[in-house]
Amino acid sequence: MVEMSGGEDRTYRLGYAGDTLNTAWYLRALLGADWSVDYATALGEDRYSGDIRTFLAQHQIGTGHIQTIPNRRPGLYLIHQEHGDRHFTYWRDTSAAKLLADDKAALATAVEGAELVYFSGITLAILAPRARGRLLGAIVKARDNGARIAFDTNLRPALWSSPRVMAGVLTAAASLCDIVLPTHTDEAPLFGDTSIDDTADRYLELGVEEVVVKDGSKEALAATASERIRMAPPPGAKVVDATGAGDSFNGAYLAARLQGKSLREALEAAHRTAGIVIGHKGALVDPQLVQG
Repeated sequence: MVEMSGGEDRTYRLGYAGDTLNTAWYLRALLGADWSVDYATALGEDRYSGDIRTFLAQHQIGTGHIQTIPNRRPGLYLIHQEHGDRHFTYWRDTSAAKLLADDKAALATAVEGAELVYFSGITLAILAPRARGRLLGAIVKARDNGARIAFDTNLRPALWSSPRVMAGVLTAAASLCDIVLPTHTDEAPLFGDTSIDDTADRYLELGVEEVVVKDGSKEALAATASERIRMAPPPGAKVVDATGAGDSFNGAYLAARLQGKSLREALEAAHRTAGIVIGHKGALVDPQLVQG
C-alpha cells in the first residue's frame, strides 16, 4: 500500500508499507544473504505500482510473484496522530491486492519451494470468500510440500462482514498453520480471552505448534505444547510512531526461528527490533538500524 505518514501541519511523507510487506521487510533485513525473501501480491499498471516494484527490488525483496491487474491500483492509507495515538484512514476500493488470489496457478507458483509462507488476517479480510478458499488451498499444498506456515491474525473488524465471520475464518486459517502470532488486546473482545495464556491455549488446542502472543508494551508469550517463555520489552523505548511495531516483531521473531534460535532468543530479537521501529516515523526503518 501507499503510506502517508506524519501529519504535522498537514504535511505527510509518502512511503510504501502494509502489514505483510512490513514483516517481509524485517525478514529481509534480519536474514542473511543465503536467504531469499519474496513478496506475493497484486499491483496495477500505474506509476505508484511501478514505484512499489522498484522499491522492493532495490531492497532485495523478490517481485517475481507480483501479479499485474489492469485498471487497479495500490491501496492507500493515511496515518495521523490525535490525542496521543495513531489513527488510520484507508482507501482500498480499487486495490489490486483484493484480486491476488484470483489466479490459482499464480498462487501455487508463488509458494512453490518456500521454506516459510507468511500471511495475515488482513490478507484474508480483503479477499472475496472464494478467493480466501483458493489462498488457503495454496497454503495447505505448500505445507504438505514441507513449508512452515506462519499467520498473524491481525484483526480488523471494519474489513469483515460480521464478527462471527471474522472469528470463523481466522480460526479455520489458524488451524492450518505451524506458527500463529496474535495480539491479545485485539483478540480478547472477540474470543473472550482473559489473559495471554488464554489466547495461546486457544490456538494450541487447534493443533498449532507454536503461538506467539503480543500484548503491546506488556509481556509477550511464546508457547508450545512443552514450553512457555514470557518476556517484557526492554524499558526506556521512546515511542515516536508505533506503526508497524507488531509487524517488525513478527519479522524479527520469524527470522530468528528460521536461523535456529530458541523461543527466548527469538523473543529477545523481536522486542529489540520493535523497540527500534517505534522510535521512528512510518512502518519501515532503515534496515541497518535493526541489524546491529
